[in-house]
Amino acid sequence: MHRANNPPRKYEEHAYVLDFNPRGKSSTVRGREGIIVIAIGEDRLTLLEILGAENSTFDVGEKIYIGKEGRTKVMSVLGKMEYEKISPSAQTELPMVIENIVTANEEKFVEYLNNARPLTPRIHALELIPGIGKTYMKTMLEEREKQKFSSYEDLQERVGFKEPVRHISERIIDEITGQSRMNLFVKR
Repeated sequence: MHRANNPPRKYEEHAYVLDFNPRGKSSTVRGREGIIVIAIGEDRLTLLEILGAENSTFDVGEKIYIGKEGRTKVMSVLGKMEYEKISPSAQTELPMVIENIVTANEEKFVEYLNNARPLTPRIHALELIPGIGKTYMKTMLEEREKQKFSSYEDLQERVGFKEPVRHISERIIDEITGQSRMNLFVKR
């Protein structure tokens, strides 16, 4: 019997490389060694430890396919990682890679801004994004009532909220590093 209201568990299709060690030891699966890649999932924005296929090479910032079918460079996704456990260079690369993800997935993030709701009677989800205070939030809510935002540029022009990519990225970093109690973008 197939229940339609139970969506299948979502797996990441793509991840972005933060760091890799051609002769590494896994920190999530005991005894696994090889090409150990630290990456961030494009959709759920979780930090992942990945075992690279033998003889494959990786570039920092590279988007790699980690989905179920037809992986070429990836043997397996070993597990999720905590921010504290990833390498210093992966931590250094993280802000730039996240900005790339937020830029590449503009539609998804603009849709989030178009549909964000209050989290509690006092706190609106939009207010948790750095740079959006009560004033911008009020303007954003008024503007999106008239017409949904179509792009970052549209948002910038109509609300005056500068550099949405940078601010959304900052929020994602806070969530990844565990500095925020509630997550808007990073799936636990």
